[in-house]
Amino acid sequence: MPEKKELGIASTPRHLWVVGIVALLWNAMGALDFVMTQTKNEAYMGEFTPEQLDFFYGFPLWLVVFWAVAVWGGVIGAVVLLLKNRLAVPIFLASLIAMLTTTFHNFVLSNGMEIMGVFGAVFTGVIFVIALALFLYARSMQARGVLK
Repeated sequence: MPEKKELGIASTPRHLWVVGIVALLWNAMGALDFVMTQTKNEAYMGEFTPEQLDFFYGFPLWLVVFWAVAVWGGVIGAVVLLLKNRLAVPIFLASLIAMLTTTFHNFVLSNGMEIMGVFGAVFTGVIFVIALALFLYARSMQARGVLK
């Protein structure tokens, strides 16, 4: 019987499983943050200042929708990546674009820097880098024929 490579089928690199599982865990933390914020969970939100709570709870509906797409897109993208499905690429792209939209609102259209401080800006930068890396990784796996 011919091997996968002889048939033109790319074998699954081991790093796909590592990246997919880490991506799922990372994005699950974002999903938890989204749910806890949207449900106004007192135990979770208790560490924030009143100004920060007003900021988070004052998001317009359109922004909450983009935040949901960013967060849940990351979760779904990670699952789809683990399933080796090419839809991971557009899902991670949608998540990245939604994340950039929320960032634009938080730091350009409103006073997010004042409310969240340098840590908030740096952490947002980390989120962006990871979201971009996941999109680029999925795209490279699709180009190599790993994602079908």
